[in-house]
Amino acid sequence: MKALIPARGTVGFTELPQPEPRPDEVLVKVDAFSVNRGETFVLEDPPPGWRPGKDVAGLVVQAAADGSGPAVGQRVVAHPPAAGWAEYAAVRTDALAVLPEQLDTRTAAALPLAGLTALRLLRAAGAVTGRRVLLTGASGGVGHYLTELAAAAGAELTAVTASPERGARLRELGAAEVVHTLADARGPYDLALESTGGTALPQALALLAPRGRLIWFGQASREPVRLDFFALLNGPASATVQHFSYADVDHPDGPDLRTLVRLTAEGRLHPELGLVDDWHRTADAIDALRGRQVRGNTVLTLDRPAEGDLS
Repeated sequence: MKALIPARGTVGFTELPQPEPRPDEVLVKVDAFSVNRGETFVLEDPPPGWRPGKDVAGLVVQAAADGSGPAVGQRVVAHPPAAGWAEYAAVRTDALAVLPEQLDTRTAAALPLAGLTALRLLRAAGAVTGRRVLLTGASGGVGHYLTELAAAAGAELTAVTASPERGARLRELGAAEVVHTLADARGPYDLALESTGGTALPQALALLAPRGRLIWFGQASREPVRLDFFALLNGPASATVQHFSYADVDHPDGPDLRTLVRLTAEGRLHPELGLVDDWHRTADAIDALRGRQVRGNTVLTLDRPAEGDLS
C-alpha cells in the first residue's frame, strides 16, 4: 500500500505492507485524513519508526476478530495513535465511531483530535453558562469547535484571532465578541482558554476576574511562557492556572467520537474545512498549515479531486 512517512521535515510517499489488525482492531480503507499542527511539529524531528496520522475516516474492510466493533462495509471516523496517512489503517474498535449516511468522510475526518480537544476542554472548564470566557488562538480547528460548543452552552465568549475575515466566521458560530489582539480584549473574564503561549499567557492571565481560572492547552507560538511573580501580585486575586491535555482521560475515544458525530449529523456542530485537497499534495498542505494560511481544519482525500481554499 502507499503511505506517507517523514522525509526532510515534511512527508514523502513509500510502499509498505498492508497492516495486519490485532484481534480488537478493524482494518479501515482510508478515504480522508486530517492534518494537525502538532503533527507538523513532530515531523521536524520524528521518533524512529513513527508515521503521522491520528485523524482518519473511511470504510471498514476487515472486521475485528474478537467480534467487537463495526461490520465490513460500514463507514467510520477513527482516532488511531499514529500511522493513519496511508491507504489502510488498523484501528482499535474503541477508538472509532460509525458514520450516519448524511455525514461524509471529509467532514468526519476533521473531527477527532480537534473535536476531542474542544469537547474535553469544556468538560474540564465546568459550567460555562453565563460566564465570560476568553479564547486565544481561535482561528484553528480547535478554536472553531470551542467557539460553537461554548456559545451553545451559554457562554459569553470573546475570541482572539488575527484577521477580520476569520473573526467573521467565529461570530457566525456564536462568539459574542471578536478581537485581533489581547490588548483589545475587555476583561475581566471568569475563564481564559489559552493555546498560544509566549507572551499571550501572562496577558490573558492579567485579564481574569478575582478567583478566575486560566486553562492552558497549547503553545502554538512555540515560544516559552514566562511569568513574573511581582506582576502576578498586581493581577487578579487568587487566579488559578491549569494545564490541560486532551489525552488525559480515563476512557477510550469512541464514546466522545460518537458525541461529535451525533452533534455534527444533527447540525449542531459545524467542522470548518479550511483546506481540502488530494493527499498527493500533503506536503503543500503542511506548508500552508505551518504558515497559518488555513482557517479551521486541513483535510486530505485519497479518492476525490482537489479543491483548496487558503483563505
